[in-house]
Amino acid sequence: MITPNDIKEQCTKWWKDILVEYILGNSSFPREINRIGKVNSKDILSKLTTYKDEINLLSANSKGSKKHGYSLVTEERIFNRIGVQIVPVRITIDSLEDYLALTKKEKEFAIFCRNWELIVGRLPILKEWIISNPQRLIEHDTWAETLKVCEYFLNNPSPNLYIRQLPIEIHTKYIEENKPLMRSLLSYLIPTKIDLKGETFEQIFHLKEKEKRIRIRFLDKTLSPLEKFTDLSFLVYELDHLNIACKYVFVAENEMNFLALPELPNTIALWSGGGFQVSYLKNIIWLKQKCFFYWGDIDAHGFQILNQFRTYFNDTTAVMMDEETFYRFKHSRGQPASNQILKTLSEAEQKLYTHVKENNLRLEQEKIDQTYADEKIRLLFKRTLHSI
Repeated sequence: MITPNDIKEQCTKWWKDILVEYILGNSSFPREINRIGKVNSKDILSKLTTYKDEINLLSANSKGSKKHGYSLVTEERIFNRIGVQIVPVRITIDSLEDYLALTKKEKEFAIFCRNWELIVGRLPILKEWIISNPQRLIEHDTWAETLKVCEYFLNNPSPNLYIRQLPIEIHTKYIEENKPLMRSLLSYLIPTKIDLKGETFEQIFHLKEKEKRIRIRFLDKTLSPLEKFTDLSFLVYELDHLNIACKYVFVAENEMNFLALPELPNTIALWSGGGFQVSYLKNIIWLKQKCFFYWGDIDAHGFQILNQFRTYFNDTTAVMMDEETFYRFKHSRGQPASNQILKTLSEAEQKLYTHVKENNLRLEQEKIDQTYADEKIRLLFKRTLHSI
C-alpha cells in the first residue's frame, strides 16, 4: 500500500510543472496521486495487523487529521472471510497550499515568487527562459545583481573590456562566480550578438581575457635577445614576432622539469602552462621550421597531448616516453581517459599508450631521477646531431 512518504515523493516530482503552471497563470490543482495500490482479501488476510497500521498511518497524515496535506478518500468494502474493511480509493492534493505543506517547499516557493516578480518587472523578455529554467529562480538568489548584468549586455553586446572593467554596480568577481548562469541568460537575450566560434565566456561575449604567456628558457645562452637574461616570458602575440634563431625546441609538460633542463647548444625550452595548453604554440609561424622534443607524463593523457602536439609540429621527438623509462621508475594509478585514435604515435609509443590506458597507469615526469633524465636528454640530443 502507498505510504505518506510515497505520496510526498510523487508530489516532489511535480515541482517543476507546478512552477511553470504558476508562471502561466494556470491552475495545477486538484491533482490526484496515481498508483495508490490495489487491495485484495489475500493481502489483508495474510497481514491484517500490518494492513490496519498502514491505513491508520495514511489517515493520520491526511487533511482529515492535519490542516494541510493530501485528502484521503476511503470506503468500506466487504471481503470474504474477513468481512468489512476500510480501503483507500483516492488520494488528491486539493490546493497549492496543501502541496507546499506536504512537500515542505513553502520557503522555496516564496523565493521563487519574489524572484519571478523581480525579473518580470525589470526584464519581461526573460519569461520564456524562466519557463525552461524555473528552478534557477530558487537555486540562484541574487537576481538584482544578475539583472544588472543582463541589462548592461542588452545595451552593450560587444563591450571589448575585461570583466573587471565593466561599469556595472556589482562586486568585481560576481560575473566570474556566476558564469554558467550568465552564459545561459546572455545566450538567450542576445543570440545574434555572440561569437558562436568562441570557446571561453570572454570570447563568446566579446570581452577581453587575460593574455596567455609563454615562458622561454634559453638553454643556449647566446640565443637570448637580452644579454645575460636566460629565463623570459612573452605574450603569445609577442612571441610570434620574436623569431629566435634556434634549431631545437624542448617542450616539457611539467614546469619543474622545464626549469631543470640542462644547457644544450642551439636550443630553447618552452612552457605554455602544461597539459593541453601546448595549443598556444600552434600558430607561431617561426616555430614551424624547428625540430621539437616533447617530454610528457607516461599516461594516456600524456600520449594524447604528444599526439596533439605533433599535429602542430610533425617533427617532434618524444623524450623519455618509452618502456625503458616507464618500468625503471615506480608508476602509480592514473586518471581515466577517453578513447582516442592517436595517428601520430610510433608503433612502440602506441603499444605503451594502449598498456597505460587500459590498465589506468601513470608515471609522472617528476618521478624520474634527474641524473637519469639529464643522461637521457644529452644522449638523445647527441644522436640527433649525429643523424643530421
